[in-house]
Amino acid sequence: MRDFPSCFGENGVQVADSSSSSSSGATKAAQNLVACVYQCKLHGRSFLINVTWTKNLMGQGLCVAVDDSTNQCLCKVEIKPWLFSKRKGSKNLEVDSSRVDIYWDLSGARFGSGPEPVEGYYLAVAYNQEMVLLLGDLKKEAYRKIDAAPINSNPIFIAKREHIFGKKFYGAKAQFCDKGLTHDITIECDTIDVKDPCLVIRIDSKTVMQVKRLKWKFRGNHTILVDGLPVEVFWDVHNWLFGNAMGNAVFMFQTCLSAEKFWACQSVFDPSVLTWSYSQRFKDNQLQGLGFSLLLSAWKNE
Repeated sequence: MRDFPSCFGENGVQVADSSSSSSSGATKAAQNLVACVYQCKLHGRSFLINVTWTKNLMGQGLCVAVDDSTNQCLCKVEIKPWLFSKRKGSKNLEVDSSRVDIYWDLSGARFGSGPEPVEGYYLAVAYNQEMVLLLGDLKKEAYRKIDAAPINSNPIFIAKREHIFGKKFYGAKAQFCDKGLTHDITIECDTIDVKDPCLVIRIDSKTVMQVKRLKWKFRGNHTILVDGLPVEVFWDVHNWLFGNAMGNAVFMFQTCLSAEKFWACQSVFDPSVLTWSYSQRFKDNQLQGLGFSLLLSAWKNE
């Protein structure tokens, strides 16, 4: 457990979401959301498939978007809350003389506290009648109902973005490497009526980093080890300390696949390179293959 150097005010690493700068943006961004990004390959062509689950007062929603290797959106299917109630369906799209089929069956899905189903469902994406992504535990049922060839190369889960909620404690789960263990992440931070707030991050109940004198170190980054892999942790709690107390803080956990890439993706304390939008960094990591990225937007419950 270590303490950290100051981020030197505005020159620290900024992991802020521009959408949360206004009250209307903050209200929209605070919905219960989990977005997962998968890298898929077919016939030498690489795709990014973005699956976003949402839950708000209107109900639950699902959005599936397929991007090419340049991060350009090829197609997108959005299932609004009022359509989500059907819980079963398919969508056929034509993209550059190719066919993209998206199938889902959530009729028996079971959900926890979040918007993402836990079990009893499948979500499938096929490209020219070849399966490229199949999520859920009903894989046999999916293949029985969908006329598509089995997956040739397994998709890689490369990024996850999630909104989490709490007052002092915030929790999430993450699998930092393919076929690795699923870990419990706990973020502890009490900034209300506290003279000297402190940030503590635990992995599986074990403290891996602690930031004292948080008012001076409201932004920063530090490397921890999880499953023997270096994981770079970025934090930005400026909103909690100096902005809207009910606004969000942002945390990013980023793994690197090799030592060379690990040092390449390190941030240096240089004002000219340390101010960036988290969404751009998030996309850059996907395209450069810098391992797995977990982005958490932490919102305080009223």
